[in-house]
Amino acid sequence: MKKEKGLLEILREKGYRLTPQRMMVLEAIEASHDHISAEEIHTRARIQYPYINISTVYRTLELLKENGLVTETDLGGERFLYHPAGKAQHHHLVCRKCGKVRDIDASVFQQLRDELKTRHSFDAEFEHIAIFGTCKSCQA
Repeated sequence: MKKEKGLLEILREKGYRLTPQRMMVLEAIEASHDHISAEEIHTRARIQYPYINISTVYRTLELLKENGLVTETDLGGERFLYHPAGKAQHHHLVCRKCGKVRDIDASVFQQLRDELKTRHSFDAEFEHIAIFGTCKSCQA
């Protein structure tokens, strides 16, 4: 079985310099079992390199997004979360009252995707979608 390439290896193949700061950002993303914010990445990287600047984290995230290596999810209120693009595709339900985020499988949108293709000859690309509403707990 072939091992998937890591983000570092992909960037190296694309000709980008692998600075220690970039490597720390990449390691924080790959080590996270869930989505991670730029601030969380910055906090983790500062443990190894106390002088890393948050702007370096944002620039590295932008580079990774431009190269299709990470996905960015806008959870509202200027909350952006990131994870490697190769991880299983899913979407999010975001409660406007308590802020709880629940992941949902991408297959939920298959019927909509099929209908858009059939009715409108439109091939929709659903990447990371956040749907806002009110969770069951907050409805009670």
